[in-house]
Parts: sequence; structure tokens; C-alpha cells
Amino acid sequence: MTRVFLADAQAEERSALRLLLNDIKMDVIGEAADWPAALTQIPISGSDLVLIDRGLLPIEPYQALGILRASCSRLIYIILLLNYLDSRQQGELASIVDLFIHKQEPPRRIAERLQHAAWSALRRSPN
Repeated sequence: MTRVFLADAQAEERSALRLLLNDIKMDVIGEAADWPAALTQIPISGSDLVLIDRGLLPIEPYQALGILRASCSRLIYIILLLNYLDSRQQGELASIVDLFIHKQEPPRRIAERLQHAAWSALRRSPN
């Protein structure tokens, strides 16, 4: 089963994502409502996928995500959840983020993209 960590400041959005992930047979193994908690908990969570709301990241998101990647002893698949991100910003983050998902996408489409991400994460995992 794919292990997922959710990082979003909005409890309602984490709850909705948790329900969607449960429906597609993914296991939510941790949650954080702020960046410091996410940065502390994700590396020790054993997660395969990490869903992070863009609004949770500090002003320098590339640096913040780089610190996260460096602090993880195993390869994780980072998915950035967006309400809006212009193409320049998305281009800057593309080398460190594995997938961008817009929160306005229909739940079915989000589920499909998450399932594909889980498959991709599994394929590149050394385990």
C-alpha cells in the first residue's frame, strides 16, 4: 500500500484529501498543518508520496523543498498542490517537484493522477 504524508494548513482540505486517498487504497501515515512540522515529520514518516500545499511553503519554495529532499534518507515523490502558480514559478520548481496538481481539478482526475504518481514512485524506488 502506498504511504502518503499530507501537508496542508487547512484541516478541511487535509480531510478531503484523506478521504480521496482512502478511496484509492492509499494509506495516510502523517499530516502537518505548517511547514516546520512537515519538515520535521516527513523525513521520519517512511512515506512514499508527499502532498504539500504550495501555500504552506516559505517564501523560497525551491530552497525549502531542497532542504526537505536532503533530509530524507529514502527517495520520496513530492507532489505540490496548487491553487495558482504562474508558468515561471512552476518552471523554477519543476526540477525538484515530481508532480503539480491543481486543487480545482475534479476529484476523479486528482485520484487518477495520484494513482499514476504512486506507480511512478514505486518504479523508481530501490526497495
